[in-house]
Amino acid sequence: MNQRIVVGVSGGIAAFKSAALVSRLVQRGLDVSVVLTDSAQQFVGAATFAALCNRAPVTSAFDPRYPLGPHIELAIDCKLFIVAPATAHVIAGCALGLADCLLSTLYLNMECPVVFAPAMSTPMWDKPAVIRNVEQLTADGVRMIGPESGWLACRRVGAGRMSEPEAILAACEPFLV
Repeated sequence: MNQRIVVGVSGGIAAFKSAALVSRLVQRGLDVSVVLTDSAQQFVGAATFAALCNRAPVTSAFDPRYPLGPHIELAIDCKLFIVAPATAHVIAGCALGLADCLLSTLYLNMECPVVFAPAMSTPMWDKPAVIRNVEQLTADGVRMIGPESGWLACRRVGAGRMSEPEAILAACEPFLV
């Protein structure tokens, strides 16, 4: 049985926490593949995840390492798909079933459990559209971890802070056995 975990990293300042999450998964002996959105690469570099996983992250839907397409090949025998951080954009795209980027296309092709760790500003998190999209994904079977309340990059304290890597890992534990 394949032990591959796919971690999707979308574009938010909380992307730096995803490196620690990936490191902890790899330390457990799991085979981890990382998918970075274009926006995520503005916050954390591909070299970070390449060093942690011993393979370059996937950054393009046309990555030549995957002749069938990464949205197909990464989903085959995947044990768990984690999106951390899950921005409002990625949450909306997945909730609406859009295949407008590699991450949302991959989500649509996944047959394994899916965990999202949302991260965004409090006004975004409280927006009715975001609430509806989170409710839709939850109804579709996506497990939401967080967000937490705390200091945010927008220099405010409130809900929207991505859960810590340890909390995400603990919530994923039932899927890792």
